[in-house]
Amino acid sequence: MNIQSDFSLKTYNTFGIEAKAKEFTSVQNIKELIDVLKLNKDIFVLGGGSNMLLTQNINKLVVHVDLKGISIVKESEDYVWIKANAGENWHEFILWCIEHNYGGIENLSLIPGNVGTTPIQNIGAYGVEIKDVFSSCEAISINNQSITTFEKEDCNFGYRESVFKNELKNQYIITSVVFKLTKKNHKTNSSYGAIEAELAQNNITNPSIKDISNAVIAIRKSKLPDPKVLGNSGSFFKNPIVPIETYKKAVLQYPEMPHYVVSNTEVKVPAGWLIEQAGFKGKRFGDAGIHEKQALVLVNYGNATGQEIVELSKHIQKTILDKYGIAIEAEVNII
Repeated sequence: MNIQSDFSLKTYNTFGIEAKAKEFTSVQNIKELIDVLKLNKDIFVLGGGSNMLLTQNINKLVVHVDLKGISIVKESEDYVWIKANAGENWHEFILWCIEHNYGGIENLSLIPGNVGTTPIQNIGAYGVEIKDVFSSCEAISINNQSITTFEKEDCNFGYRESVFKNELKNQYIITSVVFKLTKKNHKTNSSYGAIEAELAQNNITNPSIKDISNAVIAIRKSKLPDPKVLGNSGSFFKNPIVPIETYKKAVLQYPEMPHYVVSNTEVKVPAGWLIEQAGFKGKRFGDAGIHEKQALVLVNYGNATGQEIVELSKHIQKTILDKYGIAIEAEVNII
C-alpha cells in the first residue's frame, strides 16, 4: 500500500477547505482495504468528500475508498438488481442506469458524492430517497474485517438518517450497494412543482426517466453552484420536522410559512424558506457565505476556513430559532 504523509485534502472535499491528513492512502479493491484495516484501526474514511466540512487537520490515517465497478446481480421481467461499488460517482452511476433504461433514481441526478455514502445519509431529492430503491449493501467491519450484508430492514432508514449514522457509526465501511430498479413501466415522479414546470417549458407531457433526469439537472444547475467552481456541499441544513403545535404558533406570526404534512402530529418546514426570509440569502461574511440562488447552500468563496463556515451556520441557526422558534440541524458532517 502507498501511504503518503502530510497530505492535502483540499481537492478531496467539495467545500475546497485546505486541511491536511497526517497520512493518506487510496484503496482500489477489497484486499487493499482489508490490508489497511489489519494494520490501522484508528482511521478516517473518505468517500467523495461531498457531505463533510473539515474544520481541522486529520491527525490519523485517511483511507480514500475508491472501489469501482458496476454489475447486474439478478433480474426479472420487470426489475433489475444492480450492484455498484462504493467509489463509483453517484451522478455518473445514474447516467449509466438511464442509458440502460433502468428507472427509479433519476430524481436524484446531480447530487454530489459517491455510491458508498448514499445509504449512510439516505440521500433524497424531489420526492425520492435511497430507501425507495435500496435492496442491500455490503460493508466491512473496521474492527475485525468481516464482511456483512445489510438488508433494507437492517438499515433503519429515516429522513437523512440510517443505522450507519447512528448505532453503527464509525464501525463499518460500505463497499458496495445493490439497487432494485425498474426495467419497464417506470413510475416516474414529477410531482414537485419545479419538475412539472421544467417539463412544461419543454412541452413534455409524458416524461421518460431521461426527461425527469434532465429536468432535475436543469433545476439543480440553475439553483446550485458547481463545487468545482464554488466550494459547497449542497444543502447544508435539513428541513426541520416540527410538532404541529410549534408550526401553528409560528404561522400565526408568519402566515405565509409553507409546510408539508408528515404525520398527524408533525409537519416539515422548508429550511431554505426560513433562511431566505431571515435575510441571509446571498449574504457574504468574508469568504464564507450563503449562495445567492439557494439559501440552503453555504459556500466557500475561496479561502474560508471550515471553522468560519461553522460559525456562519451557527449564526443562521440561532437567528432562525430566535425568529421562528424552530431549530434547524446541519445535514453536513462537521469534522
